[in-house]
Amino acid sequence: MTRAGKIGFIGGGNMAEAFIKGLLSRGVAPGDILASEPRADRREWMHSQYGIRVTPDNAELVAECATIVLATKPQIVEKVLAGIVSAFDEDKLLISILAGISTATLENLLGGEPRVVRSMPNTPALVGAGAAGICPGQFTTPEDLQRARELFEMVGIAVEVDETQMDAVTGLSGSGPAFVYTFIEALADGGVQEGLRRDIAQELAVQTVLGAAKLLKESGEHPALLRDKVCSPAGATINAIRVLEERGLRSTIMETVSAGTRRSKELGDKT
Repeated sequence: MTRAGKIGFIGGGNMAEAFIKGLLSRGVAPGDILASEPRADRREWMHSQYGIRVTPDNAELVAECATIVLATKPQIVEKVLAGIVSAFDEDKLLISILAGISTATLENLLGGEPRVVRSMPNTPALVGAGAAGICPGQFTTPEDLQRARELFEMVGIAVEVDETQMDAVTGLSGSGPAFVYTFIEALADGGVQEGLRRDIAQELAVQTVLGAAKLLKESGEHPALLRDKVCSPAGATINAIRVLEERGLRSTIMETVSAGTRRSKELGDKT
């Protein structure tokens, strides 16, 4: 990444921190990373934790960096871009991780022919296990897209999708960790209900989800085939699966993803 110059992060939240950790773990020098953050206490903490320079000035960051990751809240995108437009030029690449904000919106706010990549990562990037969708803007080069892909692959996986699918990526993998955490919590609660100690129930629930996901990924088999291998005739598992089907778990999860997708679209419509 740094062969193309410094990389800067507008916004010093969890996702920016995940990428900074990923860059540093791959040998990028702290001096090649810059972040901007309005809160003084957060600036001081990030500097002491990672050794990078952190500024309150977004325009200063843009002037210094060749690649800029926009990691603020989508509701303030107009204000943020208005403050950096004078420092942004055709030599810079903007990678946005803002939910619902289209490349066309970003391009219009920046003016001219800005090079923009839209993305949607998720919070497991904090432990190097993120999942991100990416798509190019109309002025983006293949080299720009590759640069963005390399960034996200430092903290997980990256898949290229058409921009019309980005809201669905938000609803699935962007919001998905929250759904999984809710499932793990409920799984552990079920164990407590049946007499397990809370710490034991949670440890078993976390490892069960982690192990099932790893087996699914490494085997390459369809989830239904792996599920069937657990369901012995007249056994405990198939009896429990019947309850999931009766209570509509499958349709509930599908509608949950749809709800997240709809909200992502609404965020974009408000800008």
